[in-house]
Amino acid sequence: MGSEGTLATVLDATVRLVYSPPHRSLLVLGYPKIFHAADHVMEMLEYGPTGLEAIDGTLVEDMHLQGENPPGLKQLPDGDGWLLVEFGGDSPEEASERARECLSRLAKDEDSPEMRLIEDPAAGQEIWEVRENGLGATAYIPGQRDHWPGWEDAAVNPAELGSYLREFDQLLDKYEYHGALYGHFGDGCVHTRIDFDLQSAGGLSDWRNFLEDAAELVIEHGGSLSGEHGDGQARAELLPKMFGEELVGAFREFKAIWDPDNRMNPHKVVDPYPIVSNMKLGAGYNPPETKTHFSYPDDAGSFAHAALRCVGAGKCRDTESGTMCPSYMVTGEEEHSTRGRSRILYEMLQGEAVEGRFRSDEVFDALDLCLSCKGCKGDCPVSVDMATYKAEFLSKYYKRRLRSRAAYSMGLIMFHARLASLAPRLAGFVTHAPALGKLVKRLGGISPERQMPPFAPQTFKAWFSRRGEVNRHAEPVLLFPDTFNNFLHPEPMKAAVEVLEEAGFRVVVPMEALCCGRPLYDYGMLDLSKAFWKRMLSVLRPHIRAGVPVVGVEPSCVAAFRDELPNLFPHDEDAKRLTLQTLTLSEFLERHAEGWEIPKLERRAIVHGHCHQEAAIGMSAEQGLYERMGLDFELLDSGCCGLAGSFGFEHEHHEISLQIGEHKLMPMVRGAAKDTLVIADGFSCKTQVEQMTDRRPLHTAQVLKMAIDEGVEGVAGSYPEREYPDVCPDRRRPTAAIAAVAAGTAVLGGGAAVARNRH
Repeated sequence: MGSEGTLATVLDATVRLVYSPPHRSLLVLGYPKIFHAADHVMEMLEYGPTGLEAIDGTLVEDMHLQGENPPGLKQLPDGDGWLLVEFGGDSPEEASERARECLSRLAKDEDSPEMRLIEDPAAGQEIWEVRENGLGATAYIPGQRDHWPGWEDAAVNPAELGSYLREFDQLLDKYEYHGALYGHFGDGCVHTRIDFDLQSAGGLSDWRNFLEDAAELVIEHGGSLSGEHGDGQARAELLPKMFGEELVGAFREFKAIWDPDNRMNPHKVVDPYPIVSNMKLGAGYNPPETKTHFSYPDDAGSFAHAALRCVGAGKCRDTESGTMCPSYMVTGEEEHSTRGRSRILYEMLQGEAVEGRFRSDEVFDALDLCLSCKGCKGDCPVSVDMATYKAEFLSKYYKRRLRSRAAYSMGLIMFHARLASLAPRLAGFVTHAPALGKLVKRLGGISPERQMPPFAPQTFKAWFSRRGEVNRHAEPVLLFPDTFNNFLHPEPMKAAVEVLEEAGFRVVVPMEALCCGRPLYDYGMLDLSKAFWKRMLSVLRPHIRAGVPVVGVEPSCVAAFRDELPNLFPHDEDAKRLTLQTLTLSEFLERHAEGWEIPKLERRAIVHGHCHQEAAIGMSAEQGLYERMGLDFELLDSGCCGLAGSFGFEHEHHEISLQIGEHKLMPMVRGAAKDTLVIADGFSCKTQVEQMTDRRPLHTAQVLKMAIDEGVEGVAGSYPEREYPDVCPDRRRPTAAIAAVAAGTAVLGGGAAVARNRH
């Protein structure tokens, strides 16, 4: 059990490391029910597995109800309860031999389970991800009450597990509760989230009675109320059932010796708070109704429920893998974690610990370093979407207030870009002349250290309108001319046109001024963004209703079509159609160009996925395309580039933007061989890499164009040596500030002050 911080604080500890075999094979066993799987745990332990976990059919069903279909589900053998039996070895052959030995013995049994041996590490990881996603899959299920912790960690001797689970299932039926069962069955530890009613007096009474019965049940089986976590407030009141009053009294005396002033985590383990107290919900929970711009379809339209979505698992505190949360990865401050921000939003709505609600400066500060990268929506087990919550908050925080200077210079870039396109050379002079450029940046709230991306001498639309029509009678595809690639960097869109035409399609480009409003969300300009969408729907309506596919080159814009659009217009049928019809270039080629022979390109490449694409769309289509091209590619676990649209341009965010880039992505880019292609489809990602390294990334469309024009080997040499289109390397040296961050001399430590610019 442990003292749970009630006696002392551990400042230093010596741990015993256990050898972990480097190679694994996974045997998946399917049983009629999870109880039958539990009956065979002791038998499996005899084979000496390195891991023995379980999932039940309810968890799989919950995933389907949430629209999740991870590839690991397809590999499960028939059944309604599964054991995942992992074997390790010093070589792949040794691990497989142990798994095959177990499989062959089980096959001889009259009641042998359905079996599948997974020897490929990648396929095995896909199955483990099903198990690891148990928390997220069982918390919020469409059409059901929310499922909560409260009895998620009980454990019994593995020999008692089958009997215990059958009686536990009967107990759930008695209270008309439901929950999936999964966990570390090799240790007898069972996890579950249950649909308790924690918001009414009757529901709380039932929950309290259930806990009494569940505690007695686990004790009857010689088990523990808590298998691997602490008892805390949730179960400490029940400890006398397990230990007896006399032993708990001894705990109390022991604590008094070590902590006579009762200052170390008081009211845990001994003299505990009542279970039904200090609750996040409770019979008095009644957050204010909030009129919102977004519809929050996964939270029944409730911003308050969205603020409750975080379950506190703490995956957002991982600083080594994934994307969330970029700012936390470099500051280490809980305030900057997704969990910390979720907590303060909840407290804001309660109106007790945080005052001012949507006008709160405290909440503003907590959200200020959120990059709106959507990494949390993709990485969080319960898909907390802090980017959307931040946009909603800022829309109310700034109501009848002036926004920051950057909101008007960067958030309204679509207007400035149209103006600059009338005289791009003059615009370039204004933004890049030493003295004048610094003044313009200062007025716009932009860091003087930032290099402003130059406006293109000719916009993509102008280039396209001067071309003759190609494939006149072919199937049409609408190429969406986003602000970034139309006005600033048209080369990827030009390449996309030629790729689509090479694949046999007729490219259509709308010449009206259209924008998905991607930069507006970062500043909470949601009324304006909705106006942009209404214009978009009006202009594109004939194409939408004709079912013409829409291809986007900029991942963040495609993500806006797929995420923000249906969230802002949940009842507009044309919006729903446009969402379904909008694809990345890779998705379109995968779905609509099956007969086209993908050109080959035998080159080495590293790929950085845009945060929004990884969260809202995924990279599977790109990976499939690269494989068909013959690229020797690696999809990097590179996190966020740190620029994140306008975030890294803002004066007060410039320093942390560089540190986020240096955290993972930039060392990976610098470490790549000079003849390795760097692929990054996002405009922000490309810009950040260009400004922090000597490399110029390519868009997938440009890589395809290279393969079409240059054949199997593509452009030869270290860094493609000629523009292809816009492939030539940027020879500029990184600025002094960037070089300092790269060298580790500019460090933003935990708790460092960060400049704010609210008004």
